[in-house]
Amino acid sequence: MSILRDPVHGDIELSRDELRLVDTAAVQRLRGVKQLGSASFVYPGATHTRFEHSIGTLHVCDQLLAACNRNAARDAACRPVGDDERRLLRAAALLHDVTHIPFGHNIEDQTGLLPRHDRPERFRAALDDGELGDELRRQGLFDDVLAILTGEGRDVPPFWRQVVSDTIDADLLDYLRRDAHYTGLELRYDRRVVDYFRVDRGSGAMFVDCEKNGMLREDIVSELLRVLECRYHFSERVYYHHAKIAAGALLSRMVELALRAGALTAAELQRLTDDTLVYRLSQLDLGDATATARLHRFVSRYGRRQLPKRVLVLPWHDNQGVQDELLATYFAPGQPEARFAWEATMEQQAAAAFGRPVDVILYCPKRRMQLKEAKTLVRFPGEGGRLQPLDAFTARIPRLSDLAASYPRMWKLYVFTSLEDKAQRAELQRMCLATLPRGCRNAFVL
Repeated sequence: MSILRDPVHGDIELSRDELRLVDTAAVQRLRGVKQLGSASFVYPGATHTRFEHSIGTLHVCDQLLAACNRNAARDAACRPVGDDERRLLRAAALLHDVTHIPFGHNIEDQTGLLPRHDRPERFRAALDDGELGDELRRQGLFDDVLAILTGEGRDVPPFWRQVVSDTIDADLLDYLRRDAHYTGLELRYDRRVVDYFRVDRGSGAMFVDCEKNGMLREDIVSELLRVLECRYHFSERVYYHHAKIAAGALLSRMVELALRAGALTAAELQRLTDDTLVYRLSQLDLGDATATARLHRFVSRYGRRQLPKRVLVLPWHDNQGVQDELLATYFAPGQPEARFAWEATMEQQAAAAFGRPVDVILYCPKRRMQLKEAKTLVRFPGEGGRLQPLDAFTARIPRLSDLAASYPRMWKLYVFTSLEDKAQRAELQRMCLATLPRGCRNAFVL
């Protein structure tokens, strides 16, 4: 047994077998993949990586399982977790992010050129990597870990998957606390929330018991909501901060250009880190002088934090009526032709108007914004002991209803440009609005 000192959770114990997994190239690569991508451009301390998050997720997973065992000792209706299961689930928690590519959320959510990092095919490819796959097989864990992370293959107890890929789970509980630590934001949940989890003996499902003596435990419900509220506030202040979005627009466009030109492959991305990806992009020749110059210009801007400036911001509250049209026209997954054509038209008009080359980027950081963390199973009084997702009780929990309604309102579509002059950007703003669908309403004042 070895002990690692973690700045968020303190001492974390790892077994010798777990260290063998940690020391594989696939896991070590995560040292070079930042948890928050380009958020360090806004919060300089946010340079923590998916490697340390993976270690933290293992630790929180073990805390959840330990809580389930404590609760099982007090309640015969609850199922204990065996030592072999804990060993397996700790390994799955450690490897849950092994498929992440550099700046993955920017690339996957916006371009649609790659499947999400948590798709089964991505996990199968990553876990079957020679070194990591061999070690998992040596430990007798390969098939079960693959089943947990993909949801495919052999039948496994529900809580095996829930603990690492549910809604309020070990992953979320680690990264919320870790992101708070490294951004310096005072957004925290009470660690005691971990103690409320248990495993139902009959179904094998993980749940939170919100009932005591026939009464609702409002304090437990409040702790669950606090976790969800932390996630929402991080979305507002960090994950969708406008400067992080601008950096993401550059990165996603760079990778999109390289992938579509065949100069970069998805398999290569899976082997790269943040720094090696940016360097690789700086060396590429796309086979077209204009496209290559654009790529290298974007790489240079990113390296100097010379982020593109906002021209238009189309928020959800003013553009509900055209949101579907905008997404279908410009952001259909894997179909960027209309978006590229619109950008080229605007760049030509801007070059003619201002007498010099101008970059224009149409960018939507996420096609849809919605609350995803309300499916955790709970037991409420008056429901005959049935386990139901937390959002089944939205009508009884006004804070949850408000939170669910708030997520779609964070949606925005952006137009960015290389122009620095405010007057020129104001003119470009008018030009852009004239060519977008009728009904688009800009909220960004220059």
